[in-house]
Order: sequence, then structure tokens, then C-alpha cells
Amino acid sequence: MKRTSFPPIVDDNCKILILGTMPGNKSLQMNQYYANPTNQFWKIISFITGDNFNTAYETKKLLLLKNYIAIWDVLMHCEREGSLDSNMSDELPNDFNSFFLKYPNIKSVFFNGSKAAQMFSKYILLVVGKTFTNLP
Repeated sequence: MKRTSFPPIVDDNCKILILGTMPGNKSLQMNQYYANPTNQFWKIISFITGDNFNTAYETKKLLLLKNYIAIWDVLMHCEREGSLDSNMSDELPNDFNSFFLKYPNIKSVFFNGSKAAQMFSKYILLVVGKTFTNLP
């Protein structure tokens, strides 16, 4: 089944970009990043920013931007049955050249797992002036 990622959550002030691979089924159903209740992403962001955890999606997005954090996915489209990254095929990456030109303040890029880092390395050839870190 063809999957399509969401637009980034970003503004001109963002300095950090967190990249996933592609939203899972629950996220796609709810049209929200990291919507599966078992995913700890929003709780971790709340913890590291010192903000209280809030379940309202608009509040979560504002929390990111208030702390200069953008989120997006490496892939724009892929074929995938279920939510597992290991089931992806026919990937098409997002346009990171245009993205980094539009948001030059982003200097640090964090991958939320090894598959996101692997996909980025597979499709994006060279990015100058950024640091890249693979998160567990």
C-alpha cells in the first residue's frame, strides 16, 4: 500500500531537526506525527524541554517550535504493508536540498532510529554545515 508522509513541523527559528522514516498506520489514521499511544516521542520531548506533557496535538506542535525543534520524515512516499520500516519498498525521499535552503538555521539533525539514518544516507548525498546524530 502506498504511504505518504506529512509536511514538516518547522518554522524559520528551528535549529534542530528530528527525522523519522515514515509515519506508522496509527499516525496516518490520525494525521499526526507519533500518534500511537505506545510511542514515547512526545513524552521524551516534554521531558527534555521541561514542559508538562500534553495530549493535544496543536499544543505538542507548539512545544516543538517553542524549543526550536522541527520534525519530518526522510521519505515522502513508500510502499509498505503495516507499520514496520522493514516492510518499506519503492521509497521516494523528501527534498532536503530545498528544505535546508529554506531553513538555514537548522544545524543539528537527529535520526529517531537506524532506519531513518540508513534511508537518509541512501538518498541524500551531501549536506554541508550540519551535524548528524543517530538516536536509539
